[in-house]
Amino acid sequence: MQLGRPKAPLTVTAEDRAELVRWTKLPKTSNALAQRARILLRCADGIPNSQVAREFRVNNDTVGKWRSRYVQRGLAGLLDEPRCGAPRRISDEQVEAVVNATLETMPDDATHWSTRSMGARSGLSYASVRRIWHAFGLQPHRVETFKLSTDPQFIEKVRDIVGLYLNPPDKALVLCVDEKSQIQALDRTQPILPLAPGVAERRTHDYQRHGTTSLFAALDIATGKVIGETHRRHRSTEFKGFLDRIEQEVPADLEVHIVLDNYGTHKTELIRRWLLRHPRFQVHYTPTYSSWLNQVERWFAALTEKQIRRGTHRSTRELEDAIRLYLKVHNQKAKPFVWVKTADQILASIARFCQRTSVPGH
Repeated sequence: MQLGRPKAPLTVTAEDRAELVRWTKLPKTSNALAQRARILLRCADGIPNSQVAREFRVNNDTVGKWRSRYVQRGLAGLLDEPRCGAPRRISDEQVEAVVNATLETMPDDATHWSTRSMGARSGLSYASVRRIWHAFGLQPHRVETFKLSTDPQFIEKVRDIVGLYLNPPDKALVLCVDEKSQIQALDRTQPILPLAPGVAERRTHDYQRHGTTSLFAALDIATGKVIGETHRRHRSTEFKGFLDRIEQEVPADLEVHIVLDNYGTHKTELIRRWLLRHPRFQVHYTPTYSSWLNQVERWFAALTEKQIRRGTHRSTRELEDAIRLYLKVHNQKAKPFVWVKTADQILASIARFCQRTSVPGH
């Protein structure tokens, strides 16, 4: 004998079941929706409502609610219904006016809008302006830099260098070579106050200079290891000496492909003669204004972030010792950078950027 009201028959189609299972596994599904999907799947297996309620530690009415909602409206019945709230106080016209003013105008006393200055102009609160900017991805306070290459052989050089990264030649070593010049040995004018719980490290805003040095580096793209040495001067003579060191350290049976930029010290008569005397060295020059193609630049960025920017050095020798220590530790656990974009993808990305930023008539 059945007690209570008879339950409406529950039939879950194969498509709905697959979608319910997906809801239970998606990491972005809300916890509430995932639980509703699990409840319905158990009910679809013929499990009584009371047992399902005990399994999920909810009331019988909760199980019945989602069961009946599915019977009436399908999967859409498991979604949250629109909730009541305060009516909108900002019209679409006001939103459009804020967006257009942000993109097309400039305040009289500044180079860009702030939330408060735009609020004063539009008659809205600064919080409303912030929400509108967030919705449309507008960030007037931020600025980024760019420089497009004017090299007439840009496409050929990109394909050449990216080809080396993605398909390095057999029996050859590919080295990304460059200099980080004018690295300053800086010391603060007063002692640094160390990090403490609830207190950031503190240092004086001014500093004392103790000379500069330059770092010559060659990054092996296959292993991530770096050949590096410091010099007080930055001339083609020092660069030739660094090439001599590479010649000594690379096994004689390997060809050497060097990715290099167009700096003047790389193209002097002294370097040309050196390359002629060492035919196993092949140089691949990056396009002008395209240092991002040289992987050693990324290694320089890591060196700056981890050692130089916040380092305190009381002499050039102390700075050079710190750089050599970083080199030693890096090479002990070196990992190569993973180059993933093809030349076609890079060129297509640059083409899209040019189309977005092109100005008619220019």
